[in-house]
Amino acid sequence: MTYRVAVVGATGAVGREMLSTLEEVDFPIKDIYAVASRKSLGVEVSFANRTLRCEDLEQFDFSKVDIVLMSAGGDVSKAWSEKIGKQGPIVIDNSSAWRMDPDVPLIVPEVNPDAVWDCKKKNIIANPNCSTIQMVVALKPLHDAARIKRVVVSTYQSVAGAGKAGMDELWDQTKAVYGLGETEPKKFTKPIAFNVIPHIDVFMDDGQTKEEWKMKVETKKILDPDIEVFATCVRVPVFVGHSESINVEFENPLDEAEAREILREAPGIAVVDKRENGGYVTPKECVGEFDTFISRLRNDPSVPNGLAFWCVSDNLRKGAALNAVQIAQLLDERGVITPVTA
Repeated sequence: MTYRVAVVGATGAVGREMLSTLEEVDFPIKDIYAVASRKSLGVEVSFANRTLRCEDLEQFDFSKVDIVLMSAGGDVSKAWSEKIGKQGPIVIDNSSAWRMDPDVPLIVPEVNPDAVWDCKKKNIIANPNCSTIQMVVALKPLHDAARIKRVVVSTYQSVAGAGKAGMDELWDQTKAVYGLGETEPKKFTKPIAFNVIPHIDVFMDDGQTKEEWKMKVETKKILDPDIEVFATCVRVPVFVGHSESINVEFENPLDEAEAREILREAPGIAVVDKRENGGYVTPKECVGEFDTFISRLRNDPSVPNGLAFWCVSDNLRKGAALNAVQIAQLLDERGVITPVTA
């Protein structure tokens, strides 16, 4: 079986990563199309040994594809995903537009693969928030073993999570600091070079930011509605790779040795946990990798049945493009989608 695939938002950082990931995993493709807004019409992007010219989103015939990987932002997804789904293909959307829609499954393949069957209601599947994805990949096997009651997480999120503009701002401000130039923030609320900013997305009435709210409600939808989550999300001067400090309270006992072995056997996880200099993974080391890395596993004696660990992942890969491609693989493996042309 081979599939006809369109990548919408193909000129963006995540769109390009989607094309690269499709090639790396050797997804069975018959035809592939790069689609973007009219201003990117004709812009060239690479796929395998080919060059694709971007086609106009408003003119593209989506009835000729089976799967659409959508990475063009929430406003574009809200305007187009349902219309595309009604033409036949399944849309895998990377934005936040559909994540909490009760008729749209929110999927991390290592965590809730069976939810893929719910996609037929609107022919849309939502890709979770990047920081949520890596956390629930780590939490799932631990939850199965000892049942999680509560999670407290602090994130250290790279500027890639804010797109190309965020990466450019860190680069420009870093150069400006050394050159005694202008460091006035544009994308972020304060200078990001040599700084950390405890503010991602908009503030909500209760004082949390929307990024923190996303981690809570998405974890409940993906993993278990009874899990309580409290997050503090921080932007850090790292180009790519999100890190998280995670404290978990379980209903049942689970010591660090058991947790380490459970995580070693879990899909999508690599444990690098040596109590020595350099015996842990940093965001710089995870760039380009598929796995979510776990380090610094230790018991947390401040609560009954507590565990703490460090979690790192490439947010452009597992946090976005890779997870979307893995959902496409899941559609294929489970037989949810049948291509019109084999």
